[in-house]
Amino acid sequence: MTEAAEIPDGEAYLAAVAGIVADVEDGERRLAAAQIAQLRTLAAAGRLADAQGAPRNARVQVHDMVLRSISAEVAGAMRLTDRAVQRRIGEARTIIEGFPAAVAAWEAGRIVQGHVKAIVDAGLNLPGDMWAEFEVVAIGRCDSQTPNRVRGELEILAHRMHPRSFAERHEEAAAGRCVRLMPGRDGMSDLIATLPTVIAEGIHDRLTQQAGAIIDTRDERSAGSEVVATDARSTDQVRADVFADLLLAGTPALDDTRDTAAGPLGAIRARVQVLVPAATLTGADDGPCDLAGRSPIDPATARTLAGSTHIWERLFHDPTTGVTVATDSYRVPSGMRRFLQARDQHCRFPGCRVAAIRCEVDHTHDHALGGRTELSNLAHLCQRHHSMKQFTAWKVRQLQGGVLEWTSPLGRTYREDAPTPAVAFSPAPAHPGDPAPF
Repeated sequence: MTEAAEIPDGEAYLAAVAGIVADVEDGERRLAAAQIAQLRTLAAAGRLADAQGAPRNARVQVHDMVLRSISAEVAGAMRLTDRAVQRRIGEARTIIEGFPAAVAAWEAGRIVQGHVKAIVDAGLNLPGDMWAEFEVVAIGRCDSQTPNRVRGELEILAHRMHPRSFAERHEEAAAGRCVRLMPGRDGMSDLIATLPTVIAEGIHDRLTQQAGAIIDTRDERSAGSEVVATDARSTDQVRADVFADLLLAGTPALDDTRDTAAGPLGAIRARVQVLVPAATLTGADDGPCDLAGRSPIDPATARTLAGSTHIWERLFHDPTTGVTVATDSYRVPSGMRRFLQARDQHCRFPGCRVAAIRCEVDHTHDHALGGRTELSNLAHLCQRHHSMKQFTAWKVRQLQGGVLEWTSPLGRTYREDAPTPAVAFSPAPAHPGDPAPF
């Protein structure tokens, strides 16, 4: 009998998984080194074009021709078009020359390529002379966070640092709202609407709810030994069909309400969760507000939403950590849910960013096993990760402050801190004669 055969099945499985994880980690290090090396090479190609195409009194066209020529040469080696290579040379120069600290952190393994892209994308909203200051702060925000988790926070950070107010820049950007038609293949086209984020999010949410309502009421028929739905469309397909019906006919075709009161689909309203600081709500500050799970929105829209809804709560945050510690509420169950939505913002499994309003509130310590329904034992999990917690060897326990500690089947631990609200406050510096803080 071989040594491998003597290992119990469970231990052999874990050993195999551990080997795969180790190989992935090694592969990621090698891949990062190769990607950074390629970026530096492409950036060097761009600098060479600058040097070769910039003699005294040279025209702009000379430099462009040199860059085109080098791009075509490199394209032959990369098996890409010269246009694609020229674009990648420009992107490489922006990353290597504009954000060197982010590249160094990537090279050291502190962050990954996705973090660098998020830092660069957010940093480009700032004037070039502020990039260095921004990336230092941004790299710290990326620690122990996945790129998709931190992207919205970095966008708000950049907006806060910008010398012009977010409200002013949003007003200019909103002037460019439009709808574009992009012809595609096989008789299909993309209809693209550029809208304020909160409007776009509301449209998508309402379409999703209406599609879900249609799918939930499908008729079924027997086909031999199987039960088959008469409407086999996917959620994406139903969402697209409802979108077309609403724009062409004013109401979904399955819920024509032109001559009657709103039917089940027409009555569905969009839901968004917005975090508005008190100073912005009163008009004392014009900084960006946070559309939970998405990206910044302008303060004017946030004030309008706060003034027109009958469901909104004051939230109190610790002034140092920014973590939610209390909320106005009278009925404990609903208030507790809103508190948790504000605290969690999204699914609390490492890396997941499904918004809390689309997740389930889970008892960290199962209720059936004695877990209490209290804030220190509740957290949002999306359906996928709620099922993983129930039916796989992944384990979780909740520490103080809403911190979740996940343990994988291999025994690896992943700390999942309660996300810091993108809108937070820093303590004001003390002045002589000020009263001591409590």
